[in-house]
Amino acid sequence: MSSKKVVTVAVLVVVLMWSTVMTVLGQVAAVAALLPSLGLLVQQIVQALTDGSRPLAGPGSTEAGTEEPPR
Repeated sequence: MSSKKVVTVAVLVVVLMWSTVMTVLGQVAAVAALLPSLGLLVQQIVQALTDGSRPLAGPGSTEAGTEEPPR
């Protein structure tokens, strides 16, 4: 596992542990306010951990069905 992946997993673990501790301490409102940010963090970490084997379809993509029809 590369060092980038190790750091990414460590950050995810720390953030999720912090959220758990805040919930146990009764700070549910703080955790609820941060849920959208935590969801985005998890999404970005999962994307960073993937090897990029699925390329994103962009404006000049040659994949079937992704090109805009001529105008």
